[in-house]
Amino acid sequence: MADEADVRHDRRMEKSIASAAKPATRKVHDRARHPRLARELKTIRTMALMHCRDVHGTREGLCAQCETLMDYATRRLDRCVFGDDKPTCANCKVHCYNAEHREAVRTMMRYAGPKMLLRHPVLAIAHVIDGRRPAPELPKGKSKASVAADAELDEQREMGSDPTSMR
Repeated sequence: MADEADVRHDRRMEKSIASAAKPATRKVHDRARHPRLARELKTIRTMALMHCRDVHGTREGLCAQCETLMDYATRRLDRCVFGDDKPTCANCKVHCYNAEHREAVRTMMRYAGPKMLLRHPVLAIAHVIDGRRPAPELPKGKSKASVAADAELDEQREMGSDPTSMR
């Protein structure tokens, strides 16, 4: 009985988040052209909703901290150099999350991951299958260092301090 209420609550929260979603970015919200990235975004958002509701006590949507983390995760997914061939982050050769966000996502996934099998089995199984895919090679002309440096620059620009501009 309680599980049915949890599932209904999760569905309501997902609908409210979907209706209040930010404007579409280049890739992650385009389900027709980038189904793998859209599914990965849906999976991480579902985990964030579960974690925020159970740990932070949020009834509807996400708290400010979790919303900030989701905005960051959306930007990282959108800018992934692998595109639709993107491996799961655990198998990725390039770690584009900064240490603070990486640990926050890791904590959230440790909490919500086991619960996903009961509450959202299709997303959970798809994530496990994606995790078994081998990581692709970096696109030609890109090195781990250059991709990581690009991610760092993107992050600094988003925070309002552009290190490449002359002041």
